[in-house]
Amino acid sequence: MRFVSSCMLATIFAAPAWAALNAGDSAPDFQAQASFAGKATPYSLKDSLKKGPVVVYFYPSAYTSGCNVQAREFAVRSDKFAAAGASIIGVSLDSISRLNAFSADPEYCNSKFPVASDADGRIARSYDLAVKQARPGAKDTRGADIDHDFAERTTFIVSPDGKIAATVGGVSPTANVEKALEAVQALKGR
Repeated sequence: MRFVSSCMLATIFAAPAWAALNAGDSAPDFQAQASFAGKATPYSLKDSLKKGPVVVYFYPSAYTSGCNVQAREFAVRSDKFAAAGASIIGVSLDSISRLNAFSADPEYCNSKFPVASDADGRIARSYDLAVKQARPGAKDTRGADIDHDFAERTTFIVSPDGKIAATVGGVSPTANVEKALEAVQALKGR
């Protein structure tokens, strides 16, 4: 029954995230330097899963239009994720210094969840996500240079057993958060 539920969640909630891992796959464990409320801190997926499901959301870059919207949506709905027993971790190829500002910014993460630095793209690639080079001269919404590559926008709902319960990709930043919340709430209802 659990496998059938996972497959149903994958079908309902996952627009094609081209090569990304899917429901039923083991989620690659990772540890990374993260920022929470403007301060660097170590993050471990394994440790977070001990407390319940984890929403692992990959996004291209802090302080870019779609990523700003997505971070804000996760922050605004963070209480609903918590009520469903889930925690949130954002992952991008941004440096920890960029993430320190982004994580505390009241317009975006608002100190509601940590964001991890995957500067070399190792974590994104372990989830079978495409990593693309930023175009030369790319600037963020603050006018600062973007000096890192981008991971594709894809969200994974990881159940406490370390399996991916749902993958959400190929949708707008707002729909990504909505679908992730629906998947987490469906997990709680099982």
